[in-house]
Amino acid sequence: MIRHAIAGSAGGVLLALSAAAAAQSAPPVADPSTRGEWTLGAGVIAIDSPYAGEDSRLRPVPLLGFDGDRFFVRGTAAGVHLVQSGGFTLDAIASVRLDGFDIDDLGRSELLANGVDAALLEDRDDGLDAGFRATYGGGWGALALEAVHDVSDASDGFEVALDYRYTWLLGRSAITANVGSSLLSDDLAGYYYGTLDEEVARGVTAYAPGSALVHRIGVTWMHPLGATWHVVASAEASQLPDELRDSPLLDPDSDRSGRLFLGFSRRF
Repeated sequence: MIRHAIAGSAGGVLLALSAAAAAQSAPPVADPSTRGEWTLGAGVIAIDSPYAGEDSRLRPVPLLGFDGDRFFVRGTAAGVHLVQSGGFTLDAIASVRLDGFDIDDLGRSELLANGVDAALLEDRDDGLDAGFRATYGGGWGALALEAVHDVSDASDGFEVALDYRYTWLLGRSAITANVGSSLLSDDLAGYYYGTLDEEVARGVTAYAPGSALVHRIGVTWMHPLGATWHVVASAEASQLPDELRDSPLLDPDSDRSGRLFLGFSRRF
């Protein structure tokens, strides 16, 4: 997901959005006035989980940021600018995918109602994605196309995402709206929403959702606290397609998932 930042607000927005979007997001165009500065902070993500018996999940996230002429670190993502020309940027990126979960956090009775014995299931790990992101931005906002592949042996899948983002200034605050879609490959969707081969071998019913297209919409609010601190809050909702909603790992009435993020960062 893209982050289109404006002068004076880039530091906080870059970090918070990188964390809140959890590795499926793309940073905004960096503010030249913060070039070469480090940002440090912390935040927490509240995930409205669609998984059976798990109402919500809290995850602390460290916020680390640096924007150099070529290299950048933004929350849970890092990368190198390969091309920068006018409003166009092409980056090589690596980012953490925070979609993993422990089976013990799911409801055993809810899974059993779906015909699944929790004792036969395995945890799903977070992943590390690597790939490329092309971003084009201007006064009209920013558009980004991102393609990443899991390089951590978690899902071994890939994701292609297209996002649009626009930022408004309201006094000292910045409000950013975003909308986008992601295509999850068979392996990626199958790892987090399907049943694994080793689980099926133990007697779990086989379920492979295939590739899936997920749509999302979100909003982020950023406000400076003095000269060096920022507070950022964001909310995002994703619509789950039928391929994912039919998973035996999910609550039967789950048709969407959501994330709330709150964080504080300081520029040095």
